[in-house]
Amino acid sequence: MSGHYSSENIGYGTPGHAPSTAPAQQPDQFAFDEASETEIARLLARYPEGRQASAVIPLLYLVQRQMGRQTGSAWVPRVAMDVVAARLGMPPIRVYEVATFYLMFNTRPIGRYHLQVCTTTPCWLRGSDEIVAACRAATGIKGWEENSADGLFTMTEVECLGACANAPILQVNDDFHEDLDGSRTKALLDALRRGEVPKPGSSIGRMCSAPIGGRTTLLGDETASTAPDAPHTA
Repeated sequence: MSGHYSSENIGYGTPGHAPSTAPAQQPDQFAFDEASETEIARLLARYPEGRQASAVIPLLYLVQRQMGRQTGSAWVPRVAMDVVAARLGMPPIRVYEVATFYLMFNTRPIGRYHLQVCTTTPCWLRGSDEIVAACRAATGIKGWEENSADGLFTMTEVECLGACANAPILQVNDDFHEDLDGSRTKALLDALRRGEVPKPGSSIGRMCSAPIGGRTTLLGDETASTAPDAPHTA
């Protein structure tokens, strides 16, 4: 999720996706590429000997990012889970358990753009239904965890993304797009179709979680009167 491991998208009520066993989807082999190997060496150096299993989440994330680079679909195949297990010296089932619990790991092929729509209370109150409707209209996707016919998009319903002050939120791959409505969501998806990389963050230009419309206090230059050498005025 910009290099972060996403927010609170853990199994909400039910486990995450079980690893697919469909022969047409699962590759026969997986090997970490040079970029991933460099990152693995850095990650494993954080842990004392015998504690490498603690790196299972970052290594699964590296798998997913590498698959995205190589195939255009960021997901974690079953064979890659086995590779992670062998690298970390842990039973494969332990890796499967992690990969299928956290919804940040995709255990089936997804589209190039993963549309993760937050529909929990703050986003819903701020209009997440519009975001859902705009995504469905633009992609042709009818349900959840489905791919568009052109393979560009996958649409997933997620729990709180932790950016409630800027609701409603649509996470596209690793980027948050905030303060959306139906028309701005459509414009965002149109830009993705054109191969553009829209700027993440607020779609209405507010800074971080500042009030809509900008600041209402501390509007002057307070630094002059608070600087250590500023003259005192009674």
